[in-house]
Amino acid sequence: MTAKADRPFDIVVYGATGYTGRLVAEYLAHHYQGKGPKWAMAGRSAAKLAQVRDLIGAPADTPLVVANSDDPASMKALAQSTRVVVTTVGPYQLYGEPLLAACVAAGTDYADLCGEPVWMRQMADKYHAQAQASGARIAFSSGFDSIPFDLGVLMLQNEAKARFGAPAPRVKGRVRAMQGKFSGGTAASLTATMAALGKDPTLVPIMVSPFGLTPGFEGPAQPRGDVPEYDEALGSWCAPFIMAVINTKNVHRTNLLLGHPYGADFVYDEMVLTGPGEQGEAIAKHVASTPMIGTENDPKPGEGPTKEERDTGHYDVLFLGEYPDGRTIRYGVKGRYDPGYGSTSRMLAETGIALLSCAAGGAIATPGALLGEALVQRLRDHAEITFAVED
Repeated sequence: MTAKADRPFDIVVYGATGYTGRLVAEYLAHHYQGKGPKWAMAGRSAAKLAQVRDLIGAPADTPLVVANSDDPASMKALAQSTRVVVTTVGPYQLYGEPLLAACVAAGTDYADLCGEPVWMRQMADKYHAQAQASGARIAFSSGFDSIPFDLGVLMLQNEAKARFGAPAPRVKGRVRAMQGKFSGGTAASLTATMAALGKDPTLVPIMVSPFGLTPGFEGPAQPRGDVPEYDEALGSWCAPFIMAVINTKNVHRTNLLLGHPYGADFVYDEMVLTGPGEQGEAIAKHVASTPMIGTENDPKPGEGPTKEERDTGHYDVLFLGEYPDGRTIRYGVKGRYDPGYGSTSRMLAETGIALLSCAAGGAIATPGALLGEALVQRLRDHAEITFAVED
């Protein structure tokens, strides 16, 4: 097996012919043109890869790698050809394990967009020890789920410890604004997860528990966040947030992997702010009763918004840290571009680049646990995402 330093590529984008994979490749081609990592595009069809390469304006000599998750030999060759793989080929529970296993075996770093907690737990149980042995850093959920939330809590707690000498035992993640659509891949992942739970009901506890990704650790009771409520501290009604089911698990996993810097008694939830008064209450109830995903209007995998829709999208998330004595700290994470595509593709690319200089040991982990503030700085510098204390 080739030593990592001698491999031909720094980063390979697997799934580059798909909608989100194309955006990742386009970002690398234009943002790092003539500089930065040696990268390649990978997918099942050489002809389609060449077509996408030309469509996105990537250099004509951009390497193209033919690989298919149905072919273990091609997965092994792909993993051994690069230092990092970033993959957009989901649902990961259907197509992800062959590449993940190949990366773990080759000591190759890996980042994906997975928001499928049951599969993530299964992969962590199966491959974590092997990843530790090989040195492979596996970063799940390296897009809108769950980077802004995972890193937002991490940065709030760092500031809280600097300001007050101790982490905030209670943190609220509150989406203040979001303009953008969920991806077809997200919808397909939800469908696959529901099918898996139907076949094996013993997996349901992983899905419903906030500690589904912290094997061996069960923290205090957490807020359910599944019904509208009024938050006195923020003067606003709150509605359930569909992505809380994955984000909260990743936040608790980061806390576990880092040795509980947020405390073993840490309490965290996520909701959407809908405003004060009767109008805020009505909006919260509407959000709670209206499916955001899993309907016939979901985009299909490979579909997505126009460039104008991506460019005009945005998101704004507040994190409120609270102490029993009434002290509070506020932290904001704001992103330009729509969360599910424009910003997610940048986050995944920058996670891959950050892994190139990561000093952490091998693990099945989270971006927060592996990369922390180094990734925050990359996202500030390159991805037009702001992280800041709010006084």
